[in-house]
Amino acid sequence: MSIDNAGVLKLVERTWQDDIVPALTRYIAIPSLSPMFDASWREHGHIDDAVTLISEWCRARPVEGMTYEVVQLQDRTPMIVIEVAPFAGGDPDDTVVLYGHLDKQPEMTGWRDGLGPWTPVREGDRLYGRGGADDGYAVFASLTAIEACQRAGGRHARLVVLIEASEESGSPDLPAYVEHLASRIGTPSLVVCLDSGCLTYDRMWLTTSLRGLVSATLSVQVLLEGAHSGEAGGVVPSSFRLVRQILDRLEDSRTGELLLPELYAQIPEGRVAEARATASELPSIIADSYRFAGGTQPMKSEPSEALLARTWQPALAVTGADGLPPTSKAGNVLRPSTSLHMSLRIPPTVDDRAARDAIVRTLTADPPEGAVVSVDNVESASGWNAPATAPWLTAATEAASLACYGNGARWFGEGGSIPFMGMLGSRFPQAQFAVTGALGPGANAHGPNEYLHVPMATRLTGCIALLLDAHARR
Repeated sequence: MSIDNAGVLKLVERTWQDDIVPALTRYIAIPSLSPMFDASWREHGHIDDAVTLISEWCRARPVEGMTYEVVQLQDRTPMIVIEVAPFAGGDPDDTVVLYGHLDKQPEMTGWRDGLGPWTPVREGDRLYGRGGADDGYAVFASLTAIEACQRAGGRHARLVVLIEASEESGSPDLPAYVEHLASRIGTPSLVVCLDSGCLTYDRMWLTTSLRGLVSATLSVQVLLEGAHSGEAGGVVPSSFRLVRQILDRLEDSRTGELLLPELYAQIPEGRVAEARATASELPSIIADSYRFAGGTQPMKSEPSEALLARTWQPALAVTGADGLPPTSKAGNVLRPSTSLHMSLRIPPTVDDRAARDAIVRTLTADPPEGAVVSVDNVESASGWNAPATAPWLTAATEAASLACYGNGARWFGEGGSIPFMGMLGSRFPQAQFAVTGALGPGANAHGPNEYLHVPMATRLTGCIALLLDAHARR
């Protein structure tokens, strides 16, 4: 007996409409900021509120063989752990891990009228608000996929669903949980991650690589207190000017090219060919992905070069600043210090620790004009490059995409970071990975007007159900 594709889609569509969208709407309204952005997350209780909402929903699902637990190690964010026994002859010694997270990025300015990070709004295919697509939907989609697999005559191996609460902070709590739960995780032969993206909304997209990340705060102090800019200007060095000098050690400000050899890696030929194939099929992918202001031009205009630049090249973004008052309150004061928070993306195969050490060493050496220079809040995470895809997974992905979307699957490299993938990739080198997601063109994860494309996520849920069945029958 084989799984009923139509039955899977019917259950998935009904569950999304009746159960998941209402639950996600409530979830979006919870400001469950990741600990990096809310030092008082314990006292505020928003992460606990998200866990409670998810727990109530999951425990009510009619999934056979399911056990549900919230695990919380001391001084760590909580982890949701769901285990599902093998079903319909699935191998009890074989394990599939399904992964997602429930913490969120901060609010960000620029939301259009009527929208907001904690104000869920449904407009057609889109459910607006922070965290719906990144990555609140993952736990609901995972449980629904399992339920659909069971109800439609499918088969699955032993399943472990892990939902963490520190991913947007670089997953600092995850290594401790992976160790603590090692016996329950076992040795997975397949890892399914729903925290990635897609280049279009008309098919299943599998992620082949993810960049690593180094984040840090660079601070330059020149005075113990601010001074009159007319009196001090020309005598006291500007902390902003010195910050610019120091950043020039790291990045060519004319081109955006990063200058440290430790931040580069050889791009595999297969990934180059993959980018060229994607660019050939979607030549306007860069123009369609971003809302450029005025006459702003992309740093790479050729589509395949642009795809490789955002997946296999290092890049620096300054994402925050301290010491700078808003322009409406900017008095004539030479400020005592400037601090910039930096987010540096590094290629998938670069050693994040070597990159981190090189960055800190470069920024702190020989402080200009004797200023006090420090680099704090340093975090890093490795990237990930997918292993060779097993023939069964290639065939199953193609079949699932055709069944749920009517179009074949595609593969691409992603520019973001998911620390869990690098961690599991090194720990379980024999595992296969189905890294996918619903964040596509215009979804604007982490920014204003972020949304979840509901039909995309619905069909993707069906694909996961079919993949679980194909894995058990391989």
